Order: sequence, then C-alpha cells, then structure tokens
Amino acid sequence: MSKLLVDYRIGDIATVANRILDYSANNRIFLFYGDMGAGKTTLIKALCECLGTNEPVTSPTFSIVNEYAGNDNKIYHFDFYRLKDQSEALDMGYEEYFYSDAYCFIEWPEKIPALLPEHYIRIQIKVADSNFRDIIIEKI
Repeated sequence: MSKLLVDYRIGDIATVANRILDYSANNRIFLFYGDMGAGKTTLIKALCECLGTNEPVTSPTFSIVNEYAGNDNKIYHFDFYRLKDQSEALDMGYEEYFYSDAYCFIEWPEKIPALLPEHYIRIQIKVADSNFRDIIIEKI
C-alpha cells in the first residue's frame, strides 16, 4: 500500500485531479471519504473533466449513479449516502459497474463495506479551512 499526501487550494483542483490520475496508474475504482461538504463531488467533477467529460457532472444523490462519457472510457459516479443497507446496491447490480473496466467514483463507500472490490484508490478529503483541503490518497 502506498500513500500520497496533497494539500491544495480550491482553485488548484484541476492540477490535483491530474496528479491523482497519474498516481492511480491502472486503477479505475476510487473511493471518496470525507464529511458532507468537504469537496468529494467537486473533486470528482475535476477528475471527470480530466478524463474528457464535456457533460455536466452532478451528485447522483437521488439516482445513486450517473454515467458520463470520457475520451476513451465510461465513467460511473456513485453516491451511496441515501442507501439504507447494502442490499440496495446489490439490487441495482453494482457488480456490473465496478467490474466493467470503466472508471468508478464512489462517494460514501462506508455504506457498502462488504461490497467493495479488493483493489482501489482510497481518497480521504479533510477541510483545512474554507480555501484549502488536505487529501490522503492510498492505493489499496
């Protein structure tokens, strides 16, 4: 397991997104941890833009998953915040997404701990202040 630590100013998020994608190499599953309002969706939007998405990237809080087209890949953006239990992710067929070789950006993965894949990139976002975030990125 290796770890990358990043402190960034909110305005530098595109640079951070590129750095995360470079660090992740061939990993396409990203788990995002952080308090409500820490910037998970904002970082995912920047990652999607780096991957070539021209569509508006929004939180899939009610739909649970949004699909975007990147330059050469599909991107799935999950928000499991509203799940009552893991069976809801089973019912939606999460395996088809997670094991599709598409990019999967997963908010609130703590709601589905038994369903997480063996290998992924773990991203922990902490608010340092209103203009700065601390990020810990780990290859698991």
